[in-house]
Amino acid sequence: MIKVLFVCLGNICRSPMAEAIFRDLVQKEGLSDRIQVDSAGTGDWHIGHPPHKGTQTILTKYNISFEGIKARQVMPEDLGQFDYIIAMDSDNLGNLQKMITGEKTGRIQRLLDYVDDSKVADVPDPYYTGNFDEVYELVTNGCKRLLEVIKKENLVGKE
Repeated sequence: MIKVLFVCLGNICRSPMAEAIFRDLVQKEGLSDRIQVDSAGTGDWHIGHPPHKGTQTILTKYNISFEGIKARQVMPEDLGQFDYIIAMDSDNLGNLQKMITGEKTGRIQRLLDYVDDSKVADVPDPYYTGNFDEVYELVTNGCKRLLEVIKKENLVGKE
């Protein structure tokens, strides 16, 4: 089982959006039995809360389920349990890197590192910008590219 963890600051906007979009893509490709998806935040302010209303609205608009997604905080043990740990921005990436203890960790990168032609490196936080449409486009593009990489690295020729 390939495990993917999306990480943002509070786990109510970007990372749950990425979790829902990626889970939807995985399901549509018939890979739900091979790829597990989760999300978490580096902060603890929203633990147990559902996604932000803006995230819910944009996901509903595109008919993507966010059922069962509740905010949680990333834990040091997550770094060894997930194969791909995907940060939404440089700050989250830095916070994750500070959690590394020297034990085996999954690959830690920003989501937009997977988008060769991206004009931005970080997914902006719509909690502050209010622009959930822009974030949806960036996250969807990043998730599609990430899935291509995961399939190429782990699944092609291994069916």
